Amino acid sequence: MRFGLIFRIMGALILFLGLTMIFPLFFSLYYRDGDFWPLVLSAAITTGAGVFLLLLFRGTTREISHREGFAIVSLGWASAAFFGSLPYMLSGVLPSFVEAYFESTSGFTTTGATVLAAIEGTPRGILFWRSLTHWLGGMGIIVLSIAILPLLGVGGMQLFKAEVPGPVADKLKPRIAETAKILWQVYILISAVETFLLMFGGMDLFEALCHTFGTMATGGFSTRNVSIGSYDRAYFDGLITVFMILAGTNFALHYQALTGNFRAFYRNSEVRFYWVTLAGVMLLVTLVLRLQIYDSLATAFRYASFQVTSIMTTTGYTTADFEKWPSFVQYTLVVLMFIGGSTGSTGGGMKCMRILLLLKQGRRELSRLIHPRGVIPVRLGGKVVSEGVIQSIWGFFFLFILVFVLASVIMALLGLDIITAFVSVAATINNIGPGLGMVGPMDNYTSIPIIGKWILIFCMLIGRLELYTVIVLLVPEFWKR
Repeated sequence: MRFGLIFRIMGALILFLGLTMIFPLFFSLYYRDGDFWPLVLSAAITTGAGVFLLLLFRGTTREISHREGFAIVSLGWASAAFFGSLPYMLSGVLPSFVEAYFESTSGFTTTGATVLAAIEGTPRGILFWRSLTHWLGGMGIIVLSIAILPLLGVGGMQLFKAEVPGPVADKLKPRIAETAKILWQVYILISAVETFLLMFGGMDLFEALCHTFGTMATGGFSTRNVSIGSYDRAYFDGLITVFMILAGTNFALHYQALTGNFRAFYRNSEVRFYWVTLAGVMLLVTLVLRLQIYDSLATAFRYASFQVTSIMTTTGYTTADFEKWPSFVQYTLVVLMFIGGSTGSTGGGMKCMRILLLLKQGRRELSRLIHPRGVIPVRLGGKVVSEGVIQSIWGFFFLFILVFVLASVIMALLGLDIITAFVSVAATINNIGPGLGMVGPMDNYTSIPIIGKWILIFCMLIGRLELYTVIVLLVPEFWKR
């Protein structure tokens, strides 16, 4: 393990992070909310730390080993959250390190869980930085899952590569830099379109950018205390719903569509599963809400489609207090938390690809009971999925459930009620944000005990980085030569 190489690459990451802190300064100067110098100091400390690491370890080689890759990804995300917490602490918005680190981790992991009680009273420069961490983390996880994790042998993109041909999918390994550049271009383009449409609907540039960042990263940080519901406009609800669906779809497919291959969406088994599941649950929840809550079918569909999309794509924006909805709907939304978006998207959760293959594997086991001697492969997109991939998905599923149960038990031991203990872990490990109980859509995570906040920070990190990437660092053999 070459720690010099690890710290050099982390130095480059930290330097980049420090430079991005320049952007909130423009809004701080414009609104004059008193957060200019805290942001300047945060940028200076972060940039200085990055430059120091680059200079101190400038002689190291650039070839990265398997184990070093894991360390860089996990430690890089943790260090980004640390430096990202500086604006909160230095401005006094969140003077407690635990709460500042929680908010920063929630931003970079695109979770959207917040400890800010009075969002609308927070300086605009800090709020812009808060939303910008979403956008940076969202793009980071796309590049990570498509360009980096396959090289480390983890993540779901091996499945995508096995199914979809194209310039992005089959040239990831030799041209990582080119892949990252293409994805950045697609990400920026879709973000620019949403920002324009939000401004067209009446938002100013500040709010349009912040809500675009939260949408495209499927993060959910808003500039309003009650999220998108504070606008109470069907235009914003519908527009953000559409872009949440796009953000939960594999960005490599967006690139193929932009180059003229629109059939890439239809040919992709995971996307079909994602869209059909989304549409089916939307209609089901709409029907329940129409019969039990709303007098109008259009109103029921408006709120159902937004909340269902927000939860399944793990965005976390809200337009209604779904804790007041029927228990069946609440249960359905909790189930959607675990499904999540597509691989190669900014969405969290276990990902539709894994759920789809688990269902196919279950169907194969039933067929084997009927035909014990039959050779029944699992197919995806017309191609046979290897047994190694199936086994890795079962391993991921078991580890995911194990961590989820252990974290929930610890939260319950801290004195939280069973709903809060269960759903707070579900909402953070799946990178969603709002849940039920003490962390419902109209509440926040302020009342969670300090130890509980650290547990949820860990859940956010491992959920965002596909579990293995972080947990492997806890295995003693990882650090042995």
